[in-house]
Parts: sequence; C-alpha cells; structure tokens
Amino acid sequence: MLSKKAQYAFRALAVLTSEYVKSQTKSPGVEMNPLSIPRIVERAPMSVKFLEQILAELRRAGLLAARRGPMGGYYLKMAPEDVSLAKVVRLIDGPIAPLKCVSLNYYEKCDDCTEATCGLRRSMAEVRDANLEVLNRLSIADLV
Repeated sequence: MLSKKAQYAFRALAVLTSEYVKSQTKSPGVEMNPLSIPRIVERAPMSVKFLEQILAELRRAGLLAARRGPMGGYYLKMAPEDVSLAKVVRLIDGPIAPLKCVSLNYYEKCDDCTEATCGLRRSMAEVRDANLEVLNRLSIADLV
C-alpha cells in the first residue's frame, strides 16, 4: 500500500509533469518555469509542510531541481518519461516487495523460516514481480 507521503509525491509530480509537458509543447528543450509550493498545492491540495519535506527529498535524489527567489520553485530535472513509478516508490516508501526476503534492493534474510522451502516466499516473489512489471513500465508521464 502506498503511504500518504508517496501519494503526495505522485500528486506533486503530476502537477510538475503537466507543467513540463506544457513548457515542452511551447519551447522544446527549454527548461520549464519552476512552480512554487503554493502553486502546486493550489492545483493538488495537500499539506504544505509535508510537501516541502517531500519535494526536498525528491530534489536530493536528483529528480527535481529548485530555484530560489520570487520566481523560484521546483521543476523536473529530467524528462517525465525517464522517471519510473518504481523509482519514486523506492525513494519515498522504500522496498516494493511485500517481504524483506523477496526484496531485490532491500533483501534481509528471514529469521524464522527456510527460504528454499517457504511457500509464502515463493508467492510473495510473484506479487513483487507483478508489481515491479507495472511500476517499471509506467512513468510519471503516465500520471497526466
């Protein structure tokens, strides 16, 4: 299940993606105008304080850039089609896998089972693979 933080991240990214698409339609290859947090919240209502933290995290991860000043705000640092939903989920929520023992990036051995014969592990690996297939195929461009 996506956390509220991930939902807010996707809502903000959808707003920024929409702005990116508009800017590229007008002037291909030109950097988009940044959107301030109040403008993002105006288009996708959410907690301003929480959004500030989320956008800062996405900026540190290299998905967004920020410009200071009266005309400042946040903007996408890369094309929306280059940012998979899986990447955002991992940045915000961590593992996609439902169990640590089937995680590709955050693997931890189970303390109380034998992985080789665990039916739950095999089943959850299928769940992980199905989720990953969709989340890797879709990008933030698909949000708008």
